[in-house]
Formats: sequence, C-alpha cells, structure tokens
Amino acid sequence: MLVLNIVGTILWSITFLMDFSMSLHGDRGPYRQLIEGGAATLAAMTALHVRFGRSSPRTKGNLGLATMGVHAFGLAMLNSWAPQPTTMRPLSGITIMILFFGMMAPASPRKMLLGALVAASMDPLGVWIAHLRGLPVPSALITFLMFVPNYLCAVLAVVPARILYRLGRNLREARALGSYELVERLGEGGMGEVWMARHRLLARTAAIKLVRPERLGEIGSDEASATLGRFQREAQATAALTSANTIRLFDFGLTDEGAFYYVMELLDGRDLETMVRQFGPMPPARAVHVLRQVCRSLAEAHARGLIHRDVKPANIYICRMGLELDFVKVLDFGLVKAEKPGDAATMMTAAPMAIGTPAYMAPETILGDVDVDRRVDVYALGCVAYFLLTGERVFTSQTQVKLLMQHLQEQPAPPSRRCKYAIPRELDAVILDCLRKDPAQRPADAEALLHRLDECQIDDWDQQAAREWWEAHLPAIAKPSTAPLSVNLVATA
Repeated sequence: MLVLNIVGTILWSITFLMDFSMSLHGDRGPYRQLIEGGAATLAAMTALHVRFGRSSPRTKGNLGLATMGVHAFGLAMLNSWAPQPTTMRPLSGITIMILFFGMMAPASPRKMLLGALVAASMDPLGVWIAHLRGLPVPSALITFLMFVPNYLCAVLAVVPARILYRLGRNLREARALGSYELVERLGEGGMGEVWMARHRLLARTAAIKLVRPERLGEIGSDEASATLGRFQREAQATAALTSANTIRLFDFGLTDEGAFYYVMELLDGRDLETMVRQFGPMPPARAVHVLRQVCRSLAEAHARGLIHRDVKPANIYICRMGLELDFVKVLDFGLVKAEKPGDAATMMTAAPMAIGTPAYMAPETILGDVDVDRRVDVYALGCVAYFLLTGERVFTSQTQVKLLMQHLQEQPAPPSRRCKYAIPRELDAVILDCLRKDPAQRPADAEALLHRLDECQIDDWDQQAAREWWEAHLPAIAKPSTAPLSVNLVATA
C-alpha cells in the first residue's frame, strides 16, 4: 500500500507539472491542475499515514481501497471534462489503476471486487456529470459498452488479490507464536530477535524474544546448545521471580519450526545505557531512586540463591508503568547461576571461565573463580551507580585485556571527582565499598546495599520531579496511551 501511494504521488505530480506548464501558454485550464494537485496531495498523505500512522493494517488497507475510488473519480473528471468523441475513446487509465491495485493492495478478494467495481463506475459517472454540464455525450448503452474494459479489469483484479490475500494469511500464521501474533521487530542480536507481539484474544501487547533454528545452524552444535540453554535459563529464572522491578514473563515454549521463544511484558521507556548516553548523568537523588529499585529486584534473586552475573545499564530499563514514571525493570537473566553447588546444574554449569560484560565484571569473575557469590552483582551495581552519576565507566581502556587488569589492580577514583553534581560523602563511600577488590569488604548482597542506600542523606526523587523530566525530554512516554482498548467479551454458559 505504501508503494502504491508513492507511485500515485509521483504520477499525479508529473501530470500536474505538465499541465501547469501548458497552462502558462493558455493550452489548459486550471481545473486539471486542481484535480491533479488534490490527488497528489491525497496520495502523499495516505503514504505518510501508511508508513507512520498507528492504525491497524486492516484500517490502512480499507483506506487504500477508499482512495482508489477517489483517484478513479479524479481520472474520470479529467477524461470527461472537455468534449470527447461520443463513439470511440482510448482505454481509460482507470483500468490500469484497478489492475495495479489488485496486484499490490493487501485486501480480501471481496473487498477488492467491491472497490474495483466502484472505481470502474467512475467513468460512467463522469460522462453523466458531463451530460449535466450540457456537453454532448453518448447514450447510456453506448456509454456502458465503452467502459466494459473497466468492469473486466475489476473482475480480473480479484485474481491477484486472492493470491496476495492467501500469502498474507499464510505469513500471519507463520508469524504466530502460541496465542501471540508477531507485529514488528524491535531489535536483533547475534542469535536472538525481539518482536512486539499482540495477543489474539486479550487486549495486551507483549515483547517476544526468540532464537530461530536457522541461526543455530550457522554455529557449532556446542555453541547452539549453550545458546538455547541460556534462553531457557533466562525464561525459568524470570518466571521464578515476582518482584515488581523484575521483567514479567507471560509464556515460553518451542515452535513447530524449532524456534525457542518467551513472551514478556512490553516496556515503554529506555535502557539506562541509552538514557545516560542520550541525556547525560543523573543527579544523585534520581540515581539513588533507580538503584534502590534495582536492588529490590536483585534482592529477591539473591534471597532465592540466584546470581544475575550480567548486571549492567543495558540490562536495566527505566520506563513508565501505569501512571508511575521512573519505574525500573531488571532484564536478561540469561547468565543466572545458582549459588548452591547442588542446584548449579539446573541453572548453569560451573565452568571456570569469565562470564559477563568486562566493564562491569568483578575481579573474582575475571579470575575464573568457581565459587562466586551474590557479591559479583554488588560489584556490578557499583559500576552501574558510577555510570549513572558520572556518565563514564569506572575504568576505560582501548583493549579488553587492559580493562580487565584495571578491574583487578587499579583503585577507582571516587565518583564525586568525575561528576558535575555534588555527591554526598556517604554515597561516595557506598559506591566505593561496592567496588572493593576483596568481596568480603563489599555489602553482602543487594538487600544489604539497599539498606546502605537508604541510610544516605539525600533528597528523595518523587513522581513530580520524574514527571517534569519525562515531559521535558520524552513527552511521548510521559503520558499513558489514550488509544481505546479493543476487547472481545466472550460469554460462557
């Protein structure tokens, strides 16, 4: 539909310019330019709506069929405005337009036939209007016979429309995962994809993360098995956690084609990595507000004996949840590990290797210690806090090896030295304690870190401050969507 309207905009614009040039020499009247300019504008506006509008695909398809009738009326007016031969006329451009729509417009055969018949009837309507204007016109029978090709093309347009409709239905069925239908791809990684999806019965959108079997075929069997294992661990760990600050899981499974997927809530906001890169460091009050929520999520995981092991700004989402802004969700539990050796096999093998993101990796993880505990998450939280306050990572280096060595050997500068905001001394101390090389000197877990943050003498970041920030920087997210929910109520006996 987008291509159709772009082509229509171009063709109408060309005829407009040609007639405008001829009108300068007195060869054409202004009526043609009004029709052509209006049709070009309509096609351009329809193309913009199809590309950027939030209407459903069905609504956009219906709009396309309606505009076909309008364009056909414009062509009919051009064909019949001036006196024409009453016996023989060239083939109307409406026939070509009908066939073009039939081959490219995503409409059901019934709708296509109805729209095409309406468009085919525009030429006889134009002749009737010419009759009302006093121009010589043929009889009704001759008029119908002259435009028989219009109606033949209207019938023929149903054939490609039927083929396209079946292909579209097959595509929709192929893009269905359980009760969800894939709508739009949101992101793509090495092995996985994230899609926006819509539940077929409930008025709920969701995010679906999946790994396709053809991508697994591009890597070795061991790596493929590890990738699937990570997806399954992430789904199982997320489903086990109930904190409001942990991403919610709705469903997970395996498709008939062998693609593993899981369905989670769709968040409206930004990850912290993007947020800080785009808008700069956070003031201490807001940073602490965010960190407290992250701690609440991880505190539950730690209480259940789970270690996240990949805490970083890209895995922390700040969003609007209902009417509440600056609501934090912790994502991606794919590297989760159980602390108890007896449970480790159900979550992840305890291989002596460095796992995580180098810029947020604790020294004991870098050294490949097998018995890492929840304090690796505390170290990563210290790195996250540092990034939120300064906009910079604790350590930076051109090579990964040097970066890992800095985490092992160098003492970090206090964030207050690199921050444009005034950071309270106790907050400086909490962050530096999280970044201790010796795990025993760090807060014991996320709950202990939460208590330390609560003890910091710092102003609260309330909803009024959050709302003012979002309305100034991301107004589209600041308010809940006002689009009506479409809910089908099913009565049961």
